[in-house]
Amino acid sequence: MQTIKDTECYPRAVHPYFSGPVPHIFAHRGLAVDCKENTREAFAAALLAGATHLETDAHGTADGVAVLFHDDVLDSKEISSYTHAELPDYIPTLESVLNEFQSARFNIDVKNEAAIVPVSQVIKKLSSEDRILISSFSSSRRRKVVQNCPGVATSASTLQFAPAFIGALLGQQWMVNIVLKNCDAVQIPARALGRSTVTPRLVRAYHRAGVQVDVWTVNDAQQMVELVGAGVDGVVTDRADVARETFPK
Repeated sequence: MQTIKDTECYPRAVHPYFSGPVPHIFAHRGLAVDCKENTREAFAAALLAGATHLETDAHGTADGVAVLFHDDVLDSKEISSYTHAELPDYIPTLESVLNEFQSARFNIDVKNEAAIVPVSQVIKKLSSEDRILISSFSSSRRRKVVQNCPGVATSASTLQFAPAFIGALLGQQWMVNIVLKNCDAVQIPARALGRSTVTPRLVRAYHRAGVQVDVWTVNDAQQMVELVGAGVDGVVTDRADVARETFPK
């Protein structure tokens, strides 16, 4: 039986989504210091502060519109039970935001099943594949949107990352390679299972598998410096302004 050597990896061209100097600064739900998160105002503030990427959350409404909101529930009702017209004006649609911020790159967390089709439709309608990364805690939701939109970037789900992390801890590069072979990134907390996920050795293992490494949610400047020193490619932060001050252009 043929085996995969630890030194082998899955080389792939870097997706356009990750172009530009590192570290990438992912504005977690925008920059919501003086406004609500996941709003046009928060995204505009993040870009003005120097964010390179915008992280957001997508739900699908009862009438099939992709809207940007984090929580599953609004005023004791599931977001998916509202029509778009019934939602407050501050909750934007994905389409309106992609149109308004046409040069911005978005990291979209697909939050419910109802979001799969409308998110896919908007990405294809606007030919936005080069500036979209799809993520989700659900492997199924992530996979379905990626299948609907060939060409988008994608990061490993939590369940996907776990065996890659274990493989990296054990020094089993072949395991990391196989688990991450269809991903462009891992977007991970700094710690999992009581261990650091981003020591220099672990980051090298992820990089050998051909993926970018982004860590969430990091708001402390010193921690940002330490993570970048360990080799990570991006920080996901509530304070894009602090990150840009820490890593000036």
